[in-house]
Amino acid sequence: MQRIATTLLFILGLFSIVNAQVITTTPEFPTAGQSVTITFDATEGTGGLEDHTGDVYAHTGVITDESADNSDWQYVIAEWDENIEKAKLERVGDNLYELEISPTIREFYGVPDGETIEQMAFVFRNSDGSLEGKATGGEDIFAEVYQNQFNVKFTQPTKDPAFYEQGSTVDIEGVASSEASGVELSLSIDGQQVTQVNNDTLQYEYTPQNEGNFEIKLEGTEGSNTDEVNQSLVINPEIVEQNRPQNLKDGITYVDDSTVRLSLFAPDKEFVYVLGDFNSWQPQPEYFMNPETVNADSSYYWIEIDGLNPGQEYGFQYLVDGEIRVADPYSEKVLQPDDQHISEETYPNLKPYPGDQTDFAVGVLQPGKTEFQWQHQNYDRPDKDELVVYELLVRDFIENHDYQTLTDTLDYLDRLGVNAIELMPVMEFEGNISWGYNSAFLFATDKYYGPADDLKAFIDEAHSRGMAVILDIVLNHVYGQSPLVRLWNEGDYGQPTTENPYLNVESPNQTYSWGYDFNHESQATQYYVDRVTRYWLEEFNADGYRFDFTKGFTQNSGDGWARDEDRIRILKRMADRQWAVDDSSYVILEHLTDNSEEQELADYGMLLWGNMHHNYKQAAMGYQDESDFSRVYHKNRNWSNPNLVGYMESHDEQRLMYENLNYGNSNSSGSYDITELSTALNRIKLSSAFFFTVPGPKMFWQFGELGYEVDINQNGRTGEKPIRWEYFEDEERKKLYDTYKALIRLRNSHEAFTSETSDVTMDVDDATKRITISHPELEVTIAGNFGVTDNEIQPQFTQSGDWYNFFSGDTLSVNDTDTTITMKPGEFHIYTTEKFETPSGNPVSFENNNGGGEGESVEELKLHQNYPNPFNPSTTIPFDLHENTEVHLEVFNILGRKVFEQDLGQQTAGTGKEISVDLSNLSSGVYIYRLYAGDQIEDRKMMMIK
Repeated sequence: MQRIATTLLFILGLFSIVNAQVITTTPEFPTAGQSVTITFDATEGTGGLEDHTGDVYAHTGVITDESADNSDWQYVIAEWDENIEKAKLERVGDNLYELEISPTIREFYGVPDGETIEQMAFVFRNSDGSLEGKATGGEDIFAEVYQNQFNVKFTQPTKDPAFYEQGSTVDIEGVASSEASGVELSLSIDGQQVTQVNNDTLQYEYTPQNEGNFEIKLEGTEGSNTDEVNQSLVINPEIVEQNRPQNLKDGITYVDDSTVRLSLFAPDKEFVYVLGDFNSWQPQPEYFMNPETVNADSSYYWIEIDGLNPGQEYGFQYLVDGEIRVADPYSEKVLQPDDQHISEETYPNLKPYPGDQTDFAVGVLQPGKTEFQWQHQNYDRPDKDELVVYELLVRDFIENHDYQTLTDTLDYLDRLGVNAIELMPVMEFEGNISWGYNSAFLFATDKYYGPADDLKAFIDEAHSRGMAVILDIVLNHVYGQSPLVRLWNEGDYGQPTTENPYLNVESPNQTYSWGYDFNHESQATQYYVDRVTRYWLEEFNADGYRFDFTKGFTQNSGDGWARDEDRIRILKRMADRQWAVDDSSYVILEHLTDNSEEQELADYGMLLWGNMHHNYKQAAMGYQDESDFSRVYHKNRNWSNPNLVGYMESHDEQRLMYENLNYGNSNSSGSYDITELSTALNRIKLSSAFFFTVPGPKMFWQFGELGYEVDINQNGRTGEKPIRWEYFEDEERKKLYDTYKALIRLRNSHEAFTSETSDVTMDVDDATKRITISHPELEVTIAGNFGVTDNEIQPQFTQSGDWYNFFSGDTLSVNDTDTTITMKPGEFHIYTTEKFETPSGNPVSFENNNGGGEGESVEELKLHQNYPNPFNPSTTIPFDLHENTEVHLEVFNILGRKVFEQDLGQQTAGTGKEISVDLSNLSSGVYIYRLYAGDQIEDRKMMMIK
């Protein structure tokens, strides 16, 4: 069933709209204790059964006082695909059908006494359900069930409120549910009775002369029975064209701390009112917007509102043509009914959604808002070819799913060595539990992750560490709550119409389609896109975008895989406009189409996702078929520019560890089995050695560094996934983290792993795989056995002399460059002609691996933020030591009482030190942790939430 239903009397906040008569009832005012005949006109509503010649059935139930909303049907008489005689309609004419509901409504549906039936609900279908008859916009159909024996209602006007021009004649008609001779009806306008009849039908012509709101009231009596109903008339001010102030942009413009200008692009619309907290949500003449018509396809409505309180938030909507209520498309904050599920901890003092005024999204304006104070504006972005991007979904990365906690976790990512964080979409999306690709408002941060200023603080703190923040953004499509849909569509959330200046009625892409598809050839869409890309760069200091499904940025039909000159032109135009705002910002495309097209876009300066998941998966699982991942390197695609963002997994792919644990290969004896946890983790180490060392930007998915193994389809593909910070406390998984950390550090320590000047050879199409990198200042050989049995491999050393094993620190004297060595399954080595710092902790070990090595030196004690934070009940506390010394940890509650201590004994100097503590005996609250190291002391705050 649809969440928002179209009814014969559809409630729209304080307003109601009477829709076309898809069904009628006989009697006109049915009660639960009566029988009723439903007449269905198949030409009305969606017309899905128009001219159908077969049987028609009603899928039907009721809305009662026990229903949560109009989607919560009760006492449905049959399943959707169940054809029962009781639900079969009788054809009574061309496209006309009847359904007898008897002996009473209550008995027909089987509703027990004491439960109030409020509406009957219907969807009509043919025998196999392939055709449907629904209300306009594809909504369910509802018929009112009345509670009293005597009722009155207006049959004219058909809308509430009803809008008219000055001097128009308003036909008013009211009827009563009884035809008895004792019925008396009277009509009042603004409290003054204007007519009275002794009849069951009242008719009156009214010609208002003044603009404004008028209340009409119909009162009826039949003996001792009485009933009344009220309805509103709104007489519009005269429509006078008035040019907008110079340089006024679409959306919200703050003139000063108490004045705002609003401008709505709305071609093919007749009039617009502003409703909001500042006018009691009523369509008042002084909030009637000024029209400016530039041409037939370009009409604007604008208004200036003053006298607002500085700093106060005001909810508001546009009421368009007296029927459509939308938030401003450029709203930077949007209130939704789902906001009730956002906790005070996530979003403190969130303005309540005005559910007593509307059912649709509400924009927020706030003149005189305090501007965010940036602290780290002198920040240099990482070069494109040096990017190591960590892709994450806030919802599934930290328990509190908020930016403040994410900021507290930056130490973890910083120590890992990543220099860019890619956030899955954070723009206001439909619902709360989402990946974010069902965007509705692209200028507003989704409140499920916290206030907008907290996102700015996260970006600011990331920049202080030299880390870029890249925003995943959806401009291929938009979903039904968006004003760009709802201003020109069918029903409340239905298909765009041909008048829509932004969206296609149907997506030209014949294979992939989500939501409603943008027409990127449209000037309206291009203006909107350019405003969006400018906004997050300027307002949030974002470093660029990953554009979702850019394959769809075309009006040409097909599956999107073939080269498309129009799409190339569209994307170059978009990138040029973004670079005109910030010439070093990243333009990253999820394109995945014809190589010649991707090559041209890369040559133009854009980065493109390089999906090598399948090939790395095959290699990691120990299978040779399709395990050649050489296309992770841009030159193996014949690209001249290193603008390929290679990845082994992203949010879209099944997790490599899941594949290893469930489908990994093994040898015939079973002595080497990739489905065993420790072996599966080592296979990820093996793959990562052949990933991070390849020149060009790289990306990996959250918790990949810890071997995240949860099925992508758990709770549904986009559903919530368990957050596994406890992995970090597992010794084997921590070694995988340390491997990632070491490889990223190696990559960052020499340009051979990022430079275009490197000569890279990849021999990776067999069980034994090799990569050689030749740079003017460094030679590198990576050799690994991706099979499940011992294999001989020739590392292909490029010169004789001393080579250094990166992970063991051993020196290998090479006399014969054709040397062959035997490697165990899963074994790998990185040999370099320059000795690099050996990774500490021995994360990768094979026979004759001596391990060892210490972290980098520091000049003073550094105590870092614990993670996760908040935590329950365990957390990890990282620190760097300036000298070899005794170390002691203490934890205090907020009152200063010591609640925990641990002596760590003698510790060696270096970076990357950590201690994991279990504080399960403590209650929720804020705590101070303090580290003593020799004569130095540092402390920080942390929070436990049980």
